[in-house]
Amino acid sequence: MYAGAMMSKVQTREVGPEEGEQRLDRWLKRQFPQLTQGLIEKACRKGDIRVDGGRVQASTRVQAGQSVRIPPLPDEQAAPVLRSAKISATDVEMIQAAVMWKDQHIIALNKPPGLPTQGGSGQGARHVDGLSEALTFGYKERPVLVHRLDKDTSGVLLLARTPRVARRLAEAFRHRLTRKIYWALVAGVPTPAMGTIKYGLVKSGGRGAGEKMRCVLPDEVDQIEGAKRAQTDFAVLERLGGRAAWMALSPITGRTHQLRAHMAELGHPIIGDGKYGGSAQENLGDGWGAGIGGAVSKKLHLHARSLRLEHPVTGESLSLTAPLPEHMAQSWQLFGLDPRDVPADPFEGEA
Repeated sequence: MYAGAMMSKVQTREVGPEEGEQRLDRWLKRQFPQLTQGLIEKACRKGDIRVDGGRVQASTRVQAGQSVRIPPLPDEQAAPVLRSAKISATDVEMIQAAVMWKDQHIIALNKPPGLPTQGGSGQGARHVDGLSEALTFGYKERPVLVHRLDKDTSGVLLLARTPRVARRLAEAFRHRLTRKIYWALVAGVPTPAMGTIKYGLVKSGGRGAGEKMRCVLPDEVDQIEGAKRAQTDFAVLERLGGRAAWMALSPITGRTHQLRAHMAELGHPIIGDGKYGGSAQENLGDGWGAGIGGAVSKKLHLHARSLRLEHPVTGESLSLTAPLPEHMAQSWQLFGLDPRDVPADPFEGEA
């Protein structure tokens, strides 16, 4: 996995009783702090890391009692050299300024648009996970991510400050015990004004497709390899004539690019979404492409506005709300939209 460092031998470790139900990459980083996300993903692709003898992905969830095969690793003394480049003072200031709320157990960020949540193919070394060393605030271990947002999506992002809290939060997200509300500006105005999208999602494949997802009819999900069911609730908060709409979106499932793909499939791509909406000149369905011209920013207009959940330690109801990023705030001002004019949760009370 590494070159130019003292290496250990191949070893096998068992997942402890309190370590189950967490992602393999997070489990590995706690066992071996010198490992980076990129190296873990590469070792998984090559089959160097295995769980109970089988090939796995970095995102595979390990269970208590499973055996993890670990290839030769560098000595821990090599960690400072092998880990991500030293965090600049500018990035320390930026990521700490993004903290919107914290206590002894959780840190909540208002993630800036353009900053990836994790490293990976084409993401480089500058991402929330890599910058989390600047968010220890007196703790020995850095906080860990429990969910993620797309690179160009801003808003509420949670990190757990201890392994126990990470497991409980991951469980809450997995069992849909959280309430997430996104705000978006979309091309055109969806009809009806409130509803549910149930298209399944599958990677589109093909050269240059990247992570782009393709919608499939609910009845076809079980017949298409790799397709997963997905569900999004939507509500029109305000119409901007017939050209655009301010939307509230609540993802019931948490698939890759779910909100972006679902809105594009309806013919109402999110403003600034070149991947799913095309250019401003393209008229997709009854929408108007991903741009509406004028003074509106070409950046993605999708923001994780709020997150409501039960605190994993105190049991109290926790409601977090993230202010709009600069480019969306400018668009809201341009159109005379005021966040105070709409309900925090337009889906509350709906069946």
